[in-house]
Amino acid sequence: MLKAVILIGGPQKGTRFRPLSFEVPKPLFPVAGVPMIQHHIEACAQVPGMQEILLIGFYQPDEPLTRFLEAAQQEFNLPIRYLQEFVPLGTGGGLYHFRDQILAGGPEAFFVLNADVCSDFPLSAMLDAYRHQPHPFLLLGTTANRTQSLNYGCIVENPQTHEVLHYVEKPSTFVSDVINCGIYLFSPEALKPLRDVFQRNQQDGQQEDSSGLWPGAGTIRLEQDVFSALAGQGQIYVHLTDGIWSQIKSAGFRDEAPVPASPRPNPEWCGVVAPRSSLLLLGNVYIHPTAKVAPSAVLGPNVSIGEGVTVGEGVRLRESIVLHGATLQEHTCVLHTIVGWGSTVGRWARVEGTPNDPNPNDPRAHMDSESLFKDGKLLPAITILGCRVRIPAEVLILNSIVLPHKELSRSFTNQIIL
Repeated sequence: MLKAVILIGGPQKGTRFRPLSFEVPKPLFPVAGVPMIQHHIEACAQVPGMQEILLIGFYQPDEPLTRFLEAAQQEFNLPIRYLQEFVPLGTGGGLYHFRDQILAGGPEAFFVLNADVCSDFPLSAMLDAYRHQPHPFLLLGTTANRTQSLNYGCIVENPQTHEVLHYVEKPSTFVSDVINCGIYLFSPEALKPLRDVFQRNQQDGQQEDSSGLWPGAGTIRLEQDVFSALAGQGQIYVHLTDGIWSQIKSAGFRDEAPVPASPRPNPEWCGVVAPRSSLLLLGNVYIHPTAKVAPSAVLGPNVSIGEGVTVGEGVRLRESIVLHGATLQEHTCVLHTIVGWGSTVGRWARVEGTPNDPNPNDPRAHMDSESLFKDGKLLPAITILGCRVRIPAEVLILNSIVLPHKELSRSFTNQIIL
Protein backbone atom coordinates (compact mmCIF):
# COMPACT_ATOMS: atom_id res chain seq x y z
CA MET A 1 0.00 0.00 0.00
CA LEU A 2 1.28 3.44 -0.97
CA LYS A 3 0.17 7.03 -0.44
CA ALA A 4 1.16 10.36 -1.93
CA VAL A 5 1.29 13.85 -0.46
CA ILE A 6 1.32 16.95 -2.67
CA LEU A 7 2.48 20.15 -0.97
CA ILE A 8 0.50 23.00 -2.53
CA GLY A 9 1.60 25.93 -0.32
CA GLY A 10 -0.74 28.84 0.24
CA PRO A 11 -1.80 32.30 -0.96
CA GLN A 12 1.13 33.94 0.81
CA LYS A 13 3.43 31.97 -1.48
CA GLY A 14 2.02 32.73 -4.92
CA THR A 15 3.04 36.38 -5.01
CA ARG A 16 5.54 35.88 -7.83
CA PHE A 17 2.76 34.28 -9.87
CA ARG A 18 0.72 37.48 -9.97
CA PRO A 19 -1.37 38.76 -11.69
CA LEU A 20 -2.37 35.22 -12.70
CA SER A 21 -2.89 34.12 -9.09
CA PHE A 22 -5.44 36.91 -8.65
CA GLU A 23 -7.87 34.77 -10.67
CA VAL A 24 -6.98 31.22 -9.67
CA PRO A 25 -4.80 29.64 -6.95
CA LYS A 26 -1.36 28.79 -8.32
CA PRO A 27 -1.84 24.98 -7.97
CA LEU A 28 -4.92 25.21 -10.22
CA PHE A 29 -3.23 27.27 -12.93
CA PRO A 30 -3.71 25.41 -16.24
CA VAL A 31 -0.65 23.67 -17.65
CA ALA A 32 -1.32 21.81 -20.91
CA GLY A 33 -5.03 22.33 -20.50
CA VAL A 34 -5.44 20.97 -16.98
CA PRO A 35 -4.67 22.34 -13.50
CA MET A 36 -0.99 22.19 -12.61
CA ILE A 37 -1.40 19.66 -9.81
CA GLN A 38 -3.47 17.33 -12.00
CA HIS A 39 -0.22 16.22 -13.63
CA HIS A 40 1.08 15.27 -10.17
CA ILE A 41 -2.13 13.41 -9.33
CA GLU A 42 -2.12 11.55 -12.63
CA ALA A 43 1.48 10.43 -12.09
CA CYS A 44 0.67 9.22 -8.58
CA ALA A 45 -2.46 7.41 -9.72
CA GLN A 46 -0.42 5.39 -12.22
CA VAL A 47 1.79 3.87 -9.50
CA PRO A 48 0.58 0.35 -8.66
CA GLY A 49 -0.67 0.10 -5.10
CA MET A 50 -1.52 3.78 -4.70
CA GLN A 51 -4.39 4.00 -2.23
CA GLU A 52 -4.80 7.69 -1.39
CA ILE A 53 -3.54 11.12 -2.39
CA LEU A 54 -3.41 13.95 0.17
CA LEU A 55 -2.99 17.64 -0.63
CA ILE A 56 -1.51 19.73 2.18
CA GLY A 57 -1.51 23.51 2.15
CA PHE A 58 -2.73 26.78 3.60
CA TYR A 59 -5.33 27.68 0.97
CA GLN A 60 -8.92 28.07 2.06
CA PRO A 61 -10.98 25.12 0.73
CA ASP A 62 -12.98 27.36 -1.62
CA GLU A 63 -15.31 26.33 -4.44
CA PRO A 64 -12.69 25.98 -7.23
CA LEU A 65 -10.47 23.75 -5.11
CA THR A 66 -13.39 21.67 -3.86
CA ARG A 67 -14.76 21.28 -7.38
CA PHE A 68 -11.33 20.23 -8.67
CA LEU A 69 -10.92 17.60 -5.94
CA GLU A 70 -14.35 16.13 -6.65
CA ALA A 71 -13.63 15.91 -10.37
CA ALA A 72 -10.17 14.40 -9.80
CA GLN A 73 -11.55 11.71 -7.50
CA GLN A 74 -14.03 10.67 -10.15
CA GLU A 75 -11.48 10.74 -12.97
CA PHE A 76 -8.76 8.76 -11.18
CA ASN A 77 -11.00 6.62 -8.96
CA LEU A 78 -8.88 7.36 -5.90
CA PRO A 79 -9.56 9.08 -2.57
CA ILE A 80 -8.10 12.58 -2.88
CA ARG A 81 -8.36 14.83 0.17
CA TYR A 82 -7.22 18.30 1.09
CA LEU A 83 -5.75 18.88 4.55
CA GLN A 84 -5.56 22.57 5.50
CA GLU A 85 -2.77 23.79 7.76
CA PHE A 86 -3.83 26.09 10.60
CA VAL A 87 -0.78 28.27 9.85
CA PRO A 88 1.91 27.90 7.17
CA LEU A 89 4.09 25.07 8.45
CA GLY A 90 6.90 24.88 5.89
CA THR A 91 7.77 21.98 3.63
CA GLY A 92 7.96 19.51 6.51
CA GLY A 93 5.62 20.87 9.16
CA GLY A 94 2.46 19.78 7.37
CA LEU A 95 3.81 16.25 7.03
CA TYR A 96 4.39 16.04 10.77
CA HIS A 97 1.12 17.77 11.71
CA PHE A 98 -0.93 15.37 9.57
CA ARG A 99 1.22 12.31 10.31
CA ASP A 100 -1.73 10.27 11.59
CA GLN A 101 -3.62 10.86 8.34
CA ILE A 102 -0.56 9.92 6.28
CA LEU A 103 0.16 6.74 8.23
CA ALA A 104 -3.49 5.60 8.49
CA GLY A 105 -3.84 2.15 6.97
CA GLY A 106 -0.14 1.36 7.35
CA PRO A 107 1.39 2.43 4.01
CA GLU A 108 4.67 0.85 2.97
CA ALA A 109 5.92 4.31 1.94
CA PHE A 110 4.57 7.63 0.74
CA PHE A 111 5.59 10.01 -2.02
CA VAL A 112 5.97 13.73 -1.30
CA LEU A 113 5.78 16.10 -4.27
CA ASN A 114 6.10 19.87 -4.36
CA ALA A 115 3.31 21.32 -6.46
CA ASP A 116 5.52 23.88 -8.19
CA VAL A 117 7.57 21.44 -10.27
CA CYS A 118 7.03 20.16 -13.78
CA SER A 119 8.45 16.70 -14.47
CA ASP A 120 7.91 13.37 -16.13
CA PHE A 121 7.62 12.10 -12.52
CA PRO A 122 9.63 8.82 -12.54
CA LEU A 123 7.75 7.57 -9.49
CA SER A 124 7.79 3.88 -10.42
CA ALA A 125 11.56 3.99 -10.89
CA MET A 126 11.91 5.64 -7.48
CA LEU A 127 9.74 2.94 -5.94
CA ASP A 128 11.88 0.20 -7.49
CA ALA A 129 15.03 1.86 -6.11
CA TYR A 130 13.45 2.18 -2.67
CA ARG A 131 12.38 -1.47 -2.57
CA HIS A 132 15.83 -2.58 -3.68
CA GLN A 133 17.50 -0.59 -0.90
CA PRO A 134 14.97 0.75 1.68
CA HIS A 135 15.95 3.90 3.57
CA PRO A 136 13.88 6.58 5.35
CA PHE A 137 14.45 9.26 2.69
CA LEU A 138 14.82 8.92 -1.08
CA LEU A 139 15.24 12.17 -3.03
CA LEU A 140 14.86 12.61 -6.77
CA GLY A 141 17.86 14.44 -8.19
CA THR A 142 18.99 15.75 -11.53
CA THR A 143 22.08 17.53 -12.80
CA ALA A 144 22.54 21.24 -13.46
CA ASN A 145 25.41 23.37 -14.65
CA ARG A 146 27.66 24.92 -12.01
CA THR A 147 26.03 28.35 -12.11
CA GLN A 148 22.44 27.10 -12.08
CA SER A 149 23.09 24.70 -9.21
CA LEU A 150 23.43 27.66 -6.83
CA ASN A 151 19.68 28.28 -7.15
CA TYR A 152 18.69 24.85 -5.84
CA GLY A 153 19.34 22.42 -3.03
CA CYS A 154 22.69 20.77 -3.84
CA ILE A 155 23.43 17.11 -3.15
CA VAL A 156 26.84 15.50 -2.68
CA GLU A 157 26.36 11.76 -3.18
CA ASN A 158 28.42 8.62 -2.91
CA PRO A 159 28.57 7.61 -6.59
CA GLN A 160 28.59 3.89 -5.74
CA THR A 161 25.82 3.72 -3.11
CA HIS A 162 23.97 7.01 -3.93
CA GLU A 163 23.90 7.94 -0.27
CA VAL A 164 23.55 11.68 0.31
CA LEU A 165 26.76 12.68 2.08
CA HIS A 166 26.18 16.43 2.17
CA TYR A 167 23.19 18.67 1.45
CA VAL A 168 23.16 22.47 1.15
CA GLU A 169 20.10 24.51 0.22
CA LYS A 170 20.95 27.26 -2.32
CA PRO A 171 24.67 27.50 -1.49
CA SER A 172 26.64 30.69 -2.03
CA THR A 173 29.47 28.79 -3.74
CA PHE A 174 29.56 25.67 -5.90
CA VAL A 175 28.91 22.45 -3.98
CA SER A 176 27.65 19.92 -6.50
CA ASP A 177 25.97 19.72 -9.90
CA VAL A 178 23.35 17.30 -8.51
CA ILE A 179 20.26 19.20 -7.40
CA ASN A 180 17.09 18.40 -5.48
CA CYS A 181 13.98 18.06 -7.68
CA GLY A 182 11.46 18.46 -4.84
CA ILE A 183 10.08 14.94 -5.38
CA TYR A 184 10.60 12.37 -2.62
CA LEU A 185 9.74 8.88 -1.42
CA PHE A 186 9.68 8.52 2.38
CA SER A 187 9.28 5.51 4.61
CA PRO A 188 7.08 5.83 7.72
CA GLU A 189 10.32 6.11 9.73
CA ALA A 190 11.02 9.43 8.00
CA LEU A 191 8.52 11.11 10.32
CA LYS A 192 10.69 10.43 13.38
CA PRO A 193 13.35 13.04 12.48
CA LEU A 194 10.50 15.51 11.86
CA ARG A 195 9.29 14.80 15.41
CA ASP A 196 12.78 15.50 16.70
CA VAL A 197 12.84 18.86 14.89
CA PHE A 198 9.39 19.73 16.28
CA GLN A 199 10.44 18.93 19.84
CA ARG A 200 13.67 20.88 19.46
CA ASN A 201 11.75 23.87 18.06
CA GLN A 202 9.33 23.64 20.96
CA GLN A 203 12.12 23.60 23.53
CA ASP A 204 13.89 26.52 21.88
CA GLY A 205 10.68 28.50 21.76
CA GLN A 206 9.78 27.82 25.38
CA GLN A 207 13.08 29.26 26.46
CA GLU A 208 11.90 32.54 24.95
CA ASP A 209 8.20 32.19 25.75
CA SER A 210 7.23 30.85 29.19
CA SER A 211 3.52 30.73 28.30
CA GLY A 212 3.75 27.15 26.95
CA LEU A 213 3.66 25.78 23.41
CA TRP A 214 5.51 28.03 21.02
CA PRO A 215 3.33 28.55 17.94
CA GLY A 216 6.36 28.38 15.64
CA ALA A 217 7.33 24.90 16.76
CA GLY A 218 5.34 23.30 13.96
CA THR A 219 7.29 25.03 11.21
CA ILE A 220 9.73 22.51 9.76
CA ARG A 221 11.86 23.00 6.67
CA LEU A 222 12.65 19.65 5.10
CA GLU A 223 15.66 20.98 3.27
CA GLN A 224 17.47 22.83 6.07
CA ASP A 225 16.14 21.13 9.20
CA VAL A 226 16.14 17.51 8.00
CA PHE A 227 18.19 16.88 4.85
CA SER A 228 21.16 19.03 5.85
CA ALA A 229 21.16 17.61 9.38
CA LEU A 230 20.88 13.93 8.42
CA ALA A 231 23.17 13.89 5.37
CA GLY A 232 26.03 11.43 5.78
CA GLN A 233 24.23 9.34 8.41
CA GLY A 234 23.00 6.58 6.11
CA GLN A 235 19.38 7.75 6.07
CA ILE A 236 19.08 9.83 2.88
CA TYR A 237 19.68 8.55 -0.64
CA VAL A 238 19.22 10.06 -4.08
CA HIS A 239 17.75 8.62 -7.26
CA LEU A 240 19.09 10.42 -10.32
CA THR A 241 16.96 11.10 -13.38
CA ASP A 242 17.84 12.42 -16.81
CA GLY A 243 14.20 13.17 -17.60
CA ILE A 244 12.54 16.55 -17.99
CA TRP A 245 12.30 18.67 -14.86
CA SER A 246 11.69 22.34 -14.18
CA GLN A 247 10.46 24.57 -11.38
CA ILE A 248 7.34 26.70 -11.76
CA LYS A 249 8.14 29.41 -9.24
CA SER A 250 6.65 32.37 -11.09
CA ALA A 251 4.60 33.31 -14.11
CA GLY A 252 7.92 33.68 -15.91
CA PHE A 253 8.61 29.96 -15.81
CA ARG A 254 8.89 30.19 -19.61
CA ASP A 255 7.04 27.55 -21.42
CA GLU A 256 9.15 24.56 -20.64
CA ALA A 257 6.00 23.59 -18.74
CA PRO A 258 2.91 24.48 -20.84
CA VAL A 259 2.99 21.09 -22.52
CA PRO A 260 3.40 17.73 -20.82
CA ALA A 261 7.04 17.05 -20.13
CA SER A 262 8.49 15.00 -22.98
CA PRO A 263 11.61 15.20 -25.10
CA ARG A 264 9.64 15.17 -28.33
CA PRO A 265 6.21 16.30 -29.62
CA ASN A 266 3.19 14.12 -29.11
CA PRO A 267 0.45 14.58 -31.74
CA GLU A 268 -2.21 13.30 -29.35
CA TRP A 269 -1.95 16.56 -27.38
CA CYS A 270 -3.53 18.38 -30.32
CA GLY A 271 -7.30 18.53 -30.46
CA VAL A 272 -7.58 20.97 -33.32
CA VAL A 273 -10.86 22.03 -34.92
CA ALA A 274 -9.15 22.61 -38.26
CA PRO A 275 -7.56 19.51 -39.85
CA ARG A 276 -4.20 18.83 -38.24
CA SER A 277 -2.48 18.52 -41.58
CA SER A 278 -3.36 22.13 -42.41
CA LEU A 279 -1.62 23.57 -39.34
CA LEU A 280 2.09 24.25 -39.01
CA LEU A 281 3.03 22.98 -35.55
CA LEU A 282 6.64 23.37 -34.43
CA GLY A 283 7.72 21.28 -31.46
CA ASN A 284 5.53 20.76 -28.40
CA VAL A 285 2.06 22.24 -28.87
CA TYR A 286 -1.10 21.67 -26.83
CA ILE A 287 -4.45 22.74 -28.33
CA HIS A 288 -7.68 22.24 -26.42
CA PRO A 289 -10.32 20.41 -28.47
CA THR A 290 -12.71 23.39 -28.23
CA ALA A 291 -10.18 25.92 -29.55
CA LYS A 292 -10.61 27.33 -33.05
CA VAL A 293 -7.31 27.75 -34.86
CA ALA A 294 -7.07 29.18 -38.37
CA PRO A 295 -5.18 26.95 -40.84
CA SER A 296 -2.61 29.63 -41.64
CA ALA A 297 -1.53 30.11 -38.01
CA VAL A 298 1.98 29.00 -37.05
CA LEU A 299 2.26 27.57 -33.53
CA GLY A 300 5.24 26.46 -31.46
CA PRO A 301 7.47 25.48 -30.00
CA ASN A 302 6.18 25.26 -26.42
CA VAL A 303 2.67 26.60 -26.88
CA SER A 304 -0.49 25.85 -24.91
CA ILE A 305 -3.91 26.96 -26.18
CA GLY A 306 -6.79 26.69 -23.73
CA GLU A 307 -10.49 26.03 -23.85
CA GLY A 308 -12.56 28.16 -26.23
CA VAL A 309 -9.60 30.15 -27.57
CA THR A 310 -9.82 31.69 -31.05
CA VAL A 311 -6.64 32.03 -33.11
CA GLY A 312 -7.07 34.03 -36.32
CA GLU A 313 -5.46 33.81 -39.75
CA GLY A 314 -1.72 34.45 -39.97
CA VAL A 315 -1.11 34.42 -36.21
CA ARG A 316 2.40 33.55 -35.02
CA LEU A 317 2.50 32.06 -31.54
CA ARG A 318 5.68 30.90 -29.84
CA GLU A 319 6.73 30.01 -26.26
CA SER A 320 3.37 31.20 -24.91
CA ILE A 321 0.26 30.20 -23.04
CA VAL A 322 -3.17 31.39 -24.17
CA LEU A 323 -5.77 30.84 -21.45
CA HIS A 324 -9.39 29.93 -22.02
CA GLY A 325 -11.70 32.30 -23.85
CA ALA A 326 -8.94 34.51 -25.26
CA THR A 327 -8.91 35.77 -28.85
CA LEU A 328 -5.88 36.43 -31.05
CA GLN A 329 -7.08 38.35 -34.08
CA GLU A 330 -5.61 38.14 -37.58
CA HIS A 331 -1.83 38.43 -38.04
CA THR A 332 -0.97 39.01 -34.39
CA CYS A 333 2.46 37.97 -33.14
CA VAL A 334 2.64 36.64 -29.59
CA LEU A 335 6.05 35.58 -28.24
CA HIS A 336 7.08 34.61 -24.68
CA THR A 337 3.75 35.75 -23.29
CA ILE A 338 0.87 34.55 -21.14
CA VAL A 339 -2.46 35.78 -22.49
CA GLY A 340 -5.02 35.89 -19.68
CA TRP A 341 -8.53 34.50 -19.57
CA GLY A 342 -10.93 36.25 -21.95
CA SER A 343 -8.35 38.71 -23.26
CA THR A 344 -8.24 40.01 -26.83
CA VAL A 345 -5.18 40.89 -28.90
CA GLY A 346 -6.08 43.02 -31.92
CA ARG A 347 -5.00 42.34 -35.50
CA TRP A 348 -1.40 43.07 -36.45
CA ALA A 349 -0.53 43.71 -32.80
CA ARG A 350 2.73 42.35 -31.36
CA VAL A 351 2.95 41.15 -27.76
CA GLU A 352 6.38 39.99 -26.72
CA GLY A 353 8.39 39.21 -23.61
CA THR A 354 11.97 38.30 -22.86
CA PRO A 355 12.71 34.56 -22.71
CA ASN A 356 13.06 33.43 -19.14
CA ASP A 357 14.03 29.79 -18.77
CA PRO A 358 14.45 28.12 -15.37
CA ASN A 359 15.39 24.74 -16.89
CA PRO A 360 18.61 23.89 -15.00
CA ASN A 361 19.88 21.66 -17.82
CA ASP A 362 20.01 24.53 -20.30
CA PRO A 363 23.41 26.27 -20.11
CA ARG A 364 21.76 29.51 -21.25
CA ALA A 365 19.12 29.36 -18.52
CA HIS A 366 18.74 31.92 -15.78
CA MET A 367 16.47 32.07 -12.79
CA ASP A 368 13.64 34.51 -12.35
CA SER A 369 14.56 37.53 -10.30
CA GLU A 370 13.25 37.54 -6.75
CA SER A 371 11.87 40.99 -7.52
CA LEU A 372 10.13 42.53 -10.48
CA PHE A 373 12.22 45.67 -10.10
CA LYS A 374 15.86 46.70 -9.93
CA ASP A 375 17.00 50.28 -9.42
CA GLY A 376 13.40 51.42 -9.79
CA LYS A 377 12.98 49.79 -13.20
CA LEU A 378 10.89 46.81 -14.27
CA LEU A 379 13.20 43.95 -15.16
CA PRO A 380 12.78 42.32 -18.59
CA ALA A 381 10.67 39.18 -18.35
CA ILE A 382 7.84 37.49 -20.14
CA THR A 383 4.80 39.64 -20.88
CA ILE A 384 1.66 38.82 -18.89
CA LEU A 385 -1.83 39.97 -19.82
CA GLY A 386 -4.29 39.64 -16.95
CA CYS A 387 -7.82 38.42 -17.52
CA ARG A 388 -10.10 40.31 -19.92
CA VAL A 389 -7.41 42.68 -21.20
CA ARG A 390 -7.98 44.29 -24.59
CA ILE A 391 -4.99 45.08 -26.82
CA PRO A 392 -5.91 47.27 -29.82
CA ALA A 393 -4.75 46.66 -33.37
CA GLU A 394 -1.23 47.50 -34.51
CA VAL A 395 0.33 48.20 -31.09
CA LEU A 396 3.43 46.79 -29.41
CA ILE A 397 3.45 45.45 -25.86
CA LEU A 398 6.98 44.51 -24.79
CA ASN A 399 8.20 43.12 -21.44
CA SER A 400 5.14 44.42 -19.59
CA ILE A 401 2.55 43.24 -17.10
CA VAL A 402 -1.03 44.31 -17.72
CA LEU A 403 -3.39 43.94 -14.78
CA PRO A 404 -6.88 42.53 -15.33
CA HIS A 405 -9.71 44.38 -17.09
CA LYS A 406 -7.50 46.96 -18.83
CA GLU A 407 -8.27 48.32 -22.29
CA LEU A 408 -5.11 49.79 -23.78
CA SER A 409 -4.91 52.51 -26.40
CA ARG A 410 -1.19 52.62 -27.21
CA SER A 411 2.11 50.71 -27.06
CA PHE A 412 4.00 49.99 -23.83
CA THR A 413 7.52 48.75 -23.07
CA ASN A 414 8.90 47.61 -19.69
CA GLN A 415 5.90 48.75 -17.65
CA ILE A 416 3.33 47.49 -15.20
CA ILE A 417 0.01 48.80 -16.45
CA LEU A 418 -2.36 49.31 -13.54
